[in-house]
Amino acid sequence: MISSVLRLSRRAVGAACCSCFFFSFGVAARTLLKQGPPAQSSAKESREPGPPQRIPRQQAQNTAALDGFVRDAGSLNNPLPVPGTVLTLRNLESGKVFNATSSAEGVFRLFPLPRGKYELRAEAQNYAPFVLADLVLQANEIVTLEISMVSSGVAGANSRLPRLPELGPALSSGATEPSGRYRELWHRLDSDPNYVENTSPEMLPPVADIYHAVPNRWALQQPDYRRYSGKGEYVYVKPRWYDPFNRNRFKGDEPIWPQLFGQQVFLNLTGSSETIFAGRRVPSPSNVSSARPGSADFFGKGEQEFFDQTLRFAFDFFHGDGSFKPADWRIRITPEFSLNDLNVRELGIVGPDVRSGTNRFDNHLGLQEAFIEAKLHDLGPNYDFVSARAGIQQFNADFRGFLFVDEQPALRVFGNLHSNRIEYNVAYFHFLEKNTNSGLNTFDRRHQQVALGNVYLQDFFFPGYTVEFIAAWNKDDPSLHYDDNGFLVRPAPVGNVIDQNPGTGPLLHGVRVGYFGWLASGHIHRINLTHAFYQALGEDTFNPIAGRPVTINAQMAAVEISYDKDWMRYRVSAFYTSGDANPRDGRARGFDSIVDLPNFAGGLFSFWNREGIRLLGSGVLLTTPGSLIPSLRSSKEEGQANFVNPGLFLTSAGADFDISPKWKGFANFNYLRFERTEPLEFLLFQSPIHHAIGEDAAIGVEYRPPLSENIVFTAGASALQPAQGFKDIYTGRTQFSLFGSAKFTF
Repeated sequence: MISSVLRLSRRAVGAACCSCFFFSFGVAARTLLKQGPPAQSSAKESREPGPPQRIPRQQAQNTAALDGFVRDAGSLNNPLPVPGTVLTLRNLESGKVFNATSSAEGVFRLFPLPRGKYELRAEAQNYAPFVLADLVLQANEIVTLEISMVSSGVAGANSRLPRLPELGPALSSGATEPSGRYRELWHRLDSDPNYVENTSPEMLPPVADIYHAVPNRWALQQPDYRRYSGKGEYVYVKPRWYDPFNRNRFKGDEPIWPQLFGQQVFLNLTGSSETIFAGRRVPSPSNVSSARPGSADFFGKGEQEFFDQTLRFAFDFFHGDGSFKPADWRIRITPEFSLNDLNVRELGIVGPDVRSGTNRFDNHLGLQEAFIEAKLHDLGPNYDFVSARAGIQQFNADFRGFLFVDEQPALRVFGNLHSNRIEYNVAYFHFLEKNTNSGLNTFDRRHQQVALGNVYLQDFFFPGYTVEFIAAWNKDDPSLHYDDNGFLVRPAPVGNVIDQNPGTGPLLHGVRVGYFGWLASGHIHRINLTHAFYQALGEDTFNPIAGRPVTINAQMAAVEISYDKDWMRYRVSAFYTSGDANPRDGRARGFDSIVDLPNFAGGLFSFWNREGIRLLGSGVLLTTPGSLIPSLRSSKEEGQANFVNPGLFLTSAGADFDISPKWKGFANFNYLRFERTEPLEFLLFQSPIHHAIGEDAAIGVEYRPPLSENIVFTAGASALQPAQGFKDIYTGRTQFSLFGSAKFTF
């Protein structure tokens, strides 16, 4: 009959320890038992010396526990676990039976157990059964077993088992070495003399016992095992095609159709749904009589409601090895569909024709990404590379979105150097027109081009401090364009729209401007620091406010300092854009971006940043949605940059709160001033207009139910309390914005 080997140790524990079992690596003696035939099993045992160890102020229990490890007897020098071993523990007095199954690591645990005498039986497929006929469990004790199972298909297995020495007496209290010649090599956390730190090469297992050639490593199946009985996200979860959190071939976790494409082609499908609802009160100049009798010509009821539902699908098809190595090639297509509805309380808002009413419902399907990418060359062993991407693609020019954030057709070369400490981009964009109400791409070309190059240097003087240097060129040619609602947006309908020059013909608004920037984001010791500076130089072929061609010389600066303390981040920041002191001269001093989307000074939680405010009946916006700059543009997406504007000075203080792993909170306060008011006084025929705009206060929360970004709920509220400058233009009534969004991602 084939024999099995058992190693047993006992530990006395406090009451609170019985729920936390690990392998016993203490200083107690371990006795090696030689097991006879299963029907006549017997075992000798030895108890650990020394007094029981208790947790202070904890009472002892009257129960015991049994844990251990089941391994293959043929691999004593390199123990291999035997998963799925069924262990049956029967109380010889009461007849009560306790069952357990060894895990994928060969571990088993049984607790709590009444004290008494037990019979233990271990059975595993393709192994001889093991029986321990007399196992005594004392109260307040953990017994650890190491069971070596012998294959049942080996003839004469006793002759192939390692020769074990005869057992001597149990260790006494001061003993350091068991009798006999057998030494056990354990990884110990104490000073046990049996611990061997460095194993000699002669004791290492053969390479064949460690590495196994597998024809398809992606086809390896996880064991049918569940570590815990409760629900949760644990190891060894079986994959399902609809489960994005575990192994899924549609999420790029294993090759897609390897019979057709090979072992290094992957597909990553991403679908997202975002629902946004917003309510606001903003000044609503309508260019017609207001709905409220007796109110000013361009004021009335400023309350508005907006709803937007977007569905976005990304198909990412790429070739690589599934590691950190950049993909060899990639094809991505991302369509996005939008349904949106706007309700206002004044005429002339949803369209120039008052017969359009006060409600607008629209839908649009846009192609937001459609590109191919190829790696041109590997530059080193640490994944330094250079790649090229052509087609419609996302791009953000800087850390906080101050200059250019969009999805446009481009040819882009990018990569990294010096083990990813240096990253770079060189790109050329040729713009598409945008849908007015959704902001998504259309299939119409626009006469605007942008060339851009930037470089990021990590650990610049300080570890964790990254700087960026950027240069960009914006060429927005003169054109005539009406948006989807019928409003004129190019050129902006303000001032001199067209210069009727008999010698050269009509002149329209066109921009040629270069940007040079120095930015940084990171931390210097405990202080988090973000700063940015842009210089804009160029020309405007015919600025409608100046009524003439102008040269451009404008600046933007921003800085944010924050400090982390426990679960809170405190931050202060300032933002500045230069303004134009003389709107009719030949120099434009007010700064404007290409297409910005700043995450700064409260971001989209801020009223001033989130909402667009129309400048009375002029046909332009004081601020466009998603921008801090009072640029006097007709539209951020479809209009043109305007460098004759009042500029802005903003100071901000706020805090971010990690309320819990699922909840985040935001609070922000901004104080706003116009840098110059002369452009506003010229357009409105009103003087004086004070510099103070007002105070902008905002709060918000974010909730992530599954501790991931797959489900995110966001809500925010903000209000602008007007100061004298805002009152001079509009009203002293408090303006507000409320919004909520729900985003689901697969």
